[in-house]
Amino acid sequence: MSHPPRPNPRHFFCATALTALTTLAALTAITLPFSAFAQTFPSKPITLVVPNPPGGLVDTSARLVAEPLARVIGQSVVVDNKPGASGNLAYQSVAKAAKDGHSLLVSYSGYHIANPILMDKLPWELKDLTPVGLITVATNVIAVHPSVPANNLKEFIAYAKQHPGKLNYASQGNGSVSHIGTEIFKLQTGVNMVHVPYKGSGQAIADVLAGQVEVFITTPPSVMQHVQTGKLKALAVTGKTRHPGMPNVPTVAEAGLANFELESWVALYAPAGTPPAVLQKLSADVKRSMELPETKQRADAAGIEVRYLSPADTTKVLERETADWAKAIKTANIKMD
Repeated sequence: MSHPPRPNPRHFFCATALTALTTLAALTAITLPFSAFAQTFPSKPITLVVPNPPGGLVDTSARLVAEPLARVIGQSVVVDNKPGASGNLAYQSVAKAAKDGHSLLVSYSGYHIANPILMDKLPWELKDLTPVGLITVATNVIAVHPSVPANNLKEFIAYAKQHPGKLNYASQGNGSVSHIGTEIFKLQTGVNMVHVPYKGSGQAIADVLAGQVEVFITTPPSVMQHVQTGKLKALAVTGKTRHPGMPNVPTVAEAGLANFELESWVALYAPAGTPPAVLQKLSADVKRSMELPETKQRADAAGIEVRYLSPADTTKVLERETADWAKAIKTANIKMD
């Protein structure tokens, strides 16, 4: 009776080894480019693309992180202001940039949340961008021209109700935090003010200072100096606590308006598809940059709160606030022109 040949242990060992080597080679082919890329990253200057003109929260936040980040990563960090089309020019630029971590969007809550809700056709989608981390948060301040005969929030609301449509309010553009926030303020207080949109904070502040527009709900970096010199009156800040740069200005709750809160945040985003190892390195380096004592000192002087959040936590903030804003926009019937 014949028997099948017994397997040769040497043949089995060779086949097993060959399979292991093939698998290792395949895994190496997948992982090596990412790890090698991360080790050599950055290989050139990093550009922070800002969807706003110079001045204001977003530009200030970009410049706040640029200098310490350059020292941490050992490469230049360039701030590129690319305003226009309600921030969409900057968003499109980064969404279509090379997926190598060298072009980052300085994302603004007003654009990042409102534009996808308010605009039917965008040259970018949320899925085109991936978070590196949230870097700063700012409360807002209700600032008015000195010609407005009100010295506190209650007096202002009473005056606005007595003169419906007489007061004009500035915003940084349709769909911005200042626009949506002021419309929510109008709904909650029953006042009627006329919206005057601008392209960013600069010209808006100039017209408020000149008295051509009487009201501006905006971030402290835009108006804090003018409040301190008496060129504008600050009626209240819209966060949970008073602002350290304006300690005598009450919160809206202290001023008698409950349930109204308005914060603006700034985060860094990279093009979707950027290698995970590069994103991890970027996030870690940004975190180190924001934790430096001098960064906090500069932020405090500018009226900004350093509040680093990881990519995962940044996504949670975006999801939560998107739901809140969508409800507010629908209730206020806010539409883009």
